[in-house]
Amino acid sequence: MEEKPVLAVIGGSGLYNMEGLSDTEEIAIKTPFGKPSAPIIVGTLEGKRVAFLARHGIGHHISPSALNSRANIYAIKSLGVKHIVSVSACGSLREDYEPGSIIIPDQLFDFTRGRKLSFFRKGVVSHVSVADPFCSALSDMVYEAVRKTGAKVFKGGTYITIEGNRFSTRAESNVFRSWGMSIIGMTASPEAFLAREAEICYATMAHVTDYDVWHISEEPVSVEMVIRTLNQNTAHAQEAIRYLIKEFDPNRDCEHHHALDQAIITNPNAMSPKMKEKLSLLIGKYIS
Repeated sequence: MEEKPVLAVIGGSGLYNMEGLSDTEEIAIKTPFGKPSAPIIVGTLEGKRVAFLARHGIGHHISPSALNSRANIYAIKSLGVKHIVSVSACGSLREDYEPGSIIIPDQLFDFTRGRKLSFFRKGVVSHVSVADPFCSALSDMVYEAVRKTGAKVFKGGTYITIEGNRFSTRAESNVFRSWGMSIIGMTASPEAFLAREAEICYATMAHVTDYDVWHISEEPVSVEMVIRTLNQNTAHAQEAIRYLIKEFDPNRDCEHHHALDQAIITNPNAMSPKMKEKLSLLIGKYIS
């Protein structure tokens, strides 16, 4: 592959089966953090190269709690990608964010337990800023692209990531609402945090499939409900990606592309050669 993808999309395995995507190639990438969920599909859309990663693997066989998000983000980073759009399902915790609508959140609350949240767990210490975990500029572009599709779309709101794999109890759902959460899902964390550590802009296109379980006048969330709504929204997601890439400036720069500047605390002389090599893709330019 000669030309770098200007954008990566993480979502369902069917997203890249879209009209207009040509010159596709499948790239299997090995990372220091293990295997990504699936080979990355790279193709040309509207004259630009775009990468697609099936988050849960081909055929959806990897559960949210078992995702190797570090390998996924590292693999995308290794392709030279600087922008990621996540496409995911979510439940609504607000009356106005009704099923079938698409949300572009601007905040993230991590309520997971046991996930590997950072590339920097041993040997190198880095304190990256994630006060605003989603790139606002990229989120604005995604919002405008979705709006052009005619889908009902909202900008803003807090996405709470739960561990899964089960859905919430009514008690949990009501507590999350009392906290001011807007939507609930199982995948945004640690993806958003790892993307920031990898100096990649990250935005989420969250498709509301249900009202979780808090809405007593609605049917409680089920797998059948989630799949039905996602299938209906796949066309909107594909169309939005096409609009986004058509107007996308491959040379745009953002503060998040320099997120590790001043964030690495460990003295390079205290880093082992093995750790320097493992993390060279992420920190090489700061320790050379």
